[in-house]
Amino acid sequence: MVSGSCGWQALKLVRLSQGMSGSRRTGTRPPPHATPGEIAIRVFRACTELGIRTVAVYSEQDTGQIHRQKADEAYLIGRGLPPVAAYLHIPDIIKVAKENHVDAIHPGYGFLSERWDFAQACADAGVRFIGPPPDIVRKMGDKIEARAIAIGAGVPVVPGTESPISSLQEAQEFANSYGFPIIFKAAYGGGGRGMRVVREYEV
Repeated sequence: MVSGSCGWQALKLVRLSQGMSGSRRTGTRPPPHATPGEIAIRVFRACTELGIRTVAVYSEQDTGQIHRQKADEAYLIGRGLPPVAAYLHIPDIIKVAKENHVDAIHPGYGFLSERWDFAQACADAGVRFIGPPPDIVRKMGDKIEARAIAIGAGVPVVPGTESPISSLQEAQEFANSYGFPIIFKAAYGGGGRGMRVVREYEV
């Protein structure tokens, strides 16, 4: 799940390369999976192979989804809410975890996996978030800060702006320096949202 605003007020540019078009065995309580679908099923399969019981959460609209059936236990969240809002309802997920003595939560990808406040809510509730610590999730959510961290760690990155652009002139200067195509990317986007490829000047 990707959550929150795409952050259009803070854009950065990136240069595209030309070629781009409770355990049965250990006593651990199950990690519920916070998003439905194929990824959840894969997580459940891995847990089963490790002897770990699994818990699913589901929205009212997803009562018949296979991820609910594949888990050892399943609980309704977000009653009265549309599906996306239900899976983003942190209080309900934490409530399910606490009431059922869950030790860990796997957030899947998208949805709550990119929400530092969800990672923090898990920590506050004494439930392990299977993923980075809240502060790292927060830093990676800011794509400009994440880029700076990557550069500082010696990770190769494609050419891009070091801060949000604030004018058409800055965008033109970048395009003139590096050529097309370029991407306008929301600094607080996620999962591809807030990205626009520009292949040439428009007249």
